[in-house]
Amino acid sequence: MNHKHLLQPAIAMFATCTIASAIHAEAQTWPARPIRMIVPFAAGGGTDIQARLFSAKLYPALGQTVIVENRPGGGGNIGAELVAKAQPDGYTVLFQSASLAVNQTLYRKLNYSAVRDLAPVLLVSSTPLILVVHPSVPAKTVKELVALAKARPGQFNFGSNSTGSTSHLAAELLKTQTSIIMTHIPYKGSGQATIALLGGEIDMLFSTLPPAAQHVRNGKMRGIAVTTLKRSAAMPDVPTMNDTLKGFEMDNWYGMFFPVNTSRDIITRYHAEMMKVLQDRDVRSLMEKDGSEPLGSTPEEFAAYFKREVDKYAKVIKASGAQVD
Repeated sequence: MNHKHLLQPAIAMFATCTIASAIHAEAQTWPARPIRMIVPFAAGGGTDIQARLFSAKLYPALGQTVIVENRPGGGGNIGAELVAKAQPDGYTVLFQSASLAVNQTLYRKLNYSAVRDLAPVLLVSSTPLILVVHPSVPAKTVKELVALAKARPGQFNFGSNSTGSTSHLAAELLKTQTSIIMTHIPYKGSGQATIALLGGEIDMLFSTLPPAAQHVRNGKMRGIAVTTLKRSAAMPDVPTMNDTLKGFEMDNWYGMFFPVNTSRDIITRYHAEMMKVLQDRDVRSLMEKDGSEPLGSTPEEFAAYFKREVDKYAKVIKASGAQVD
């Protein structure tokens, strides 16, 4: 009798059990070294601000430094692809905005799939965008701004955090709903776009609230309207876009992802610690002051939400005709 055929299933089962045991053991000792939190945008923007807030709070819980690493470029795709192709060992995590959902349709040629190659951990927060203009722009309402742009077709320009970002698509939605003609000037992150608006390089910008809030309060830029259906508690005097343009709604959310095939034990541990951070009184106070709403979710809830967002932005992109490649 050939005993090799009898031994092969047993050997395969032993190998499988050994690998599973090794993965479980690694998860039990995780983290044993610093963790890289990849932010796919430049420093100073809304994504970067929140990432650094959480990285500082995670250190005491995990016992290891969480290092924020900015990898801007490609509308957020460079950093996202880096994480998608990283080893699924729990030492590389992506802190990303809603642009990740946008990019799945906006870019026809991607070297990764966010749905297939990334494992959602949790939905962290949501913040409205705020339409802001340079103080030299003589418009205080959406109606006045649209009239001004129509009077100067092609001469009015708007900035964005990057091509395909929610700040870009919000302006495209405004163009679609009002038939105004404006020139798009993309930047590498909301930090650069904010500086451009402050310096008068651009006329207007749909910015996330965190980098814009203080500048609106001190008069260095004028807040026209927020993009959510409800006014922001951080800026209750600023009306909504929907007040003037019915059906205009958009927000910017932030979430965390590991590479797919990361151990469930590691995801569970990281998720649990992040949920604790989201309940921290100081963290919630800082986020709400900047207009962000702390959320939290299970990995499964975030996965389902992310797929819905991909579908939602696919429709906006199709309607606007926006395309990058």
